[in-house]
Amino acid sequence: MTIQEAQEKIDNWINTTGVRYFSELTNMAILTEEVGEVARIMARKYGDQSSKESDNKKLLADELADVMWVLLCIANQTGIDMTVALEKNFDKKNIRDAQRHHNNPKLKQ
Repeated sequence: MTIQEAQEKIDNWINTTGVRYFSELTNMAILTEEVGEVARIMARKYGDQSSKESDNKKLLADELADVMWVLLCIANQTGIDMTVALEKNFDKKNIRDAQRHHNNPKLKQ
């Protein structure tokens, strides 16, 4: 599925099954909540924090998909084509960071 297809499928789902979009500010709060759930998994699986029994049922892939879902909802609501936005972001990074990371001694192997 392309990013454009994902945006279209989400828009269709929201306008049928979901009834309507939550407000942009509500979706921003939901995005923050979902990112927190990703952080919780990361801290327990890849970091030093101890996990609880309830943490073991959470899947990183599912939580990342939740983040992407809400992010694409916000893009839809604000009229942003994320394919175009991501392509422009690559262009920006290719210009700005063309040598930046090669010159970072902390990244040398």
